[in-house]
Amino acid sequence: MKVLFDQGTPAPLRSFLTGHDVVTAYELGWSELNNGELLAMADGKFDVLITTDQNLSYQQNLADRKLAILILPTTSWPKLQKEAAGILSCLNQIQPGAYQEFALKS
Repeated sequence: MKVLFDQGTPAPLRSFLTGHDVVTAYELGWSELNNGELLAMADGKFDVLITTDQNLSYQQNLADRKLAILILPTTSWPKLQKEAAGILSCLNQIQPGAYQEFALKS
């Protein structure tokens, strides 16, 4: 799966997402794009956007897209690192166009 990390997603997470091709918005020169522009650029080029933007569903029309969106609850790498296996499992099961919020267990 082709995965795009939004600006706030901790880059070290990528090494835990085995079997997926992960690119950051920064690496693509997309770090200055607003959410609407980022979604438009990513849809059709990536399968999943992983972001920490909790307000994305309220700010953007998410209908009629192929891009799945996985929302992480924090930008804190120490907290997310403990949940990396769960994030990978969630990523492996996400369907095209889905919007899913990942919840921390602890």
